[in-house]
Amino acid sequence: MTLQTETGPKPFELKRFLAEQMRNIAPVFTLIVLVIFFSTQAESFRTFDNFMNILSQASITGIIAVGLTFVILTAEIDLSVAAIANAIGILVAYFTIQPEYVNIANLPVQGWIAIILTLAACLTLGLVTAFGVVGIGIPSFIMTLAMMQIANGMSAMLVRGQIAYNFPDLITTLGSGTILGVKWSIIVCLLFMLVAHLVLTYTRFGRYVYMVGGNREAAEFSGVNVKMIIGAVMVISAMCSGIAGMIGVAYFGSAQQNQFDTFLLDAIAAVVVGGTSLFGGRGGIGNTIIGLMVLGVLNNGLDHIQIDSFLKILIRGLILLAALVINVYAQKLRESARE
Repeated sequence: MTLQTETGPKPFELKRFLAEQMRNIAPVFTLIVLVIFFSTQAESFRTFDNFMNILSQASITGIIAVGLTFVILTAEIDLSVAAIANAIGILVAYFTIQPEYVNIANLPVQGWIAIILTLAACLTLGLVTAFGVVGIGIPSFIMTLAMMQIANGMSAMLVRGQIAYNFPDLITTLGSGTILGVKWSIIVCLLFMLVAHLVLTYTRFGRYVYMVGGNREAAEFSGVNVKMIIGAVMVISAMCSGIAGMIGVAYFGSAQQNQFDTFLLDAIAAVVVGGTSLFGGRGGIGNTIIGLMVLGVLNNGLDHIQIDSFLKILIRGLILLAALVINVYAQKLRESARE
């Protein structure tokens, strides 16, 4: 009697592999292709200084994307991240003495008090969003859309079309200072990512985030307080956005209305392009890092080859669309693999 062994992957095994790994492989492959392409097209792209420039440009978006990763992992969405970043950045300037030529009726206090008050305001916005979503039952899409308008209104009222230039010393250092040649904004972003990765990977809260996003009903039957988890990730998202806003205004050197408008799409794109599932329960900070690098390399590389700025926007949109298609297709593959 002889035993026959089958060689090669079975169809259902290949299908399962594609369902599990395609979302992770695609962004890594895209990043490698972009790096190779721009390195061959522009000698100035493949320098260490330019690499640090890419990291610096992506740092503020990265902090926002960390909080948004928590939200998307629970199969929710937060459209208020950029507006909150803008409002909180303006608010920390509102609590700081401004030059005489800045016509803003502000309330200057000591630097550390300004930071505490601003963080308290940021926490309040996050708690309001969390209460709307889990307390009242407003869908996160609608609630965060309303919060986006509220935060935009705060920004408009605080500066009234003016531009603020001064911030607390600590914020100025974190936003524009360097240590050993590395910008503090990069270090802060990396610390946020490290802490978030450890929380999602090694803590009970992190496991609950994945459970809520993967199967909400099963999480409830397992005794997970789903409302608490969703509320918590909304607060985390608001706090990450607020801190990014404070560091961001110092990074840009000014605080003004509509300054962070493009950061909403950038942050969502970083999370989704990196491979975190829009349906929740799949992905993480590692995926967000890859997504940030894809967008960072793309934006920076297009500048080096001096492509038309309008075409640059179109290319970014096409890459985001491709990521969404892969995201949805991978979800369908995973569902069919379970059958």
